[in-house]
Amino acid sequence: MRIVSWNVNGIRAVEGKGFLDWLAAEQPDVLCLQETKASEDQVSDAVRAPDGYHTYWHSAERKGYSGVATFSRQPLVVQLGFGQPEFDVEGRVLISEHAGFCLLNCYMPNGGQGPARLDYKLRFYAALLDWCDQQHAAGRQLVICGDVNTAHREIDLARPKENEIVSGFLPEEREWVDRYLAHGLVDAFRALYPDQKDAYTWWSYITRARARNIGWRIDYFLVSQPLMPRVRDCTILADVMGSDHCPITLTID
Repeated sequence: MRIVSWNVNGIRAVEGKGFLDWLAAEQPDVLCLQETKASEDQVSDAVRAPDGYHTYWHSAERKGYSGVATFSRQPLVVQLGFGQPEFDVEGRVLISEHAGFCLLNCYMPNGGQGPARLDYKLRFYAALLDWCDQQHAAGRQLVICGDVNTAHREIDLARPKENEIVSGFLPEEREWVDRYLAHGLVDAFRALYPDQKDAYTWWSYITRARARNIGWRIDYFLVSQPLMPRVRDCTILADVMGSDHCPITLTID
């Protein structure tokens, strides 16, 4: 089973940049999109029902903002949100059931718009981790994919020293990634490629950073520890254009 996750920074924008051709060529079993910025009724029929896929949408109440969507070759049992109205109103989590695990398509908040949003982001991390702990306690296994909006370690961004006081690499944000890992989740890419440098998933449009690969790895697959023996690979598709993020993949038995 091959799962692809991609923050598209606007599904309507990326459709005009070859998204459907890319999907037809890539053929993932499951595709998780973040930052769709559209509800299901705002996208084209081709995106709403691409050949061979069932699609599920969780959109923010605020128009043109946030939102996630999951495309699957097989019909899924899905849950919109994780039971926290404060966060679910922004359309940040879509949960689907698969053989032996539960898949969370997540667009975690950006803390860069000031103290209130940083606080919101950290409270989101706490609430979602509490939900994950409950699932683990019930014997369920998880795959969390999407835009975490935090680079975990210095190896995960091109210029760590310059960004120590920037949201996305603040100590308190990075500590939350540590907590997720301490609570039975594994950063699949870093587990498989512990020393790989220059492996990024987001580059600033403003500074045209992609051409120089001055990026951040802020998109992740976090996998419950007991599932890791089933993981065959986790990759970054850095050559795929259309967004300021690139897709990431997980291959799992």
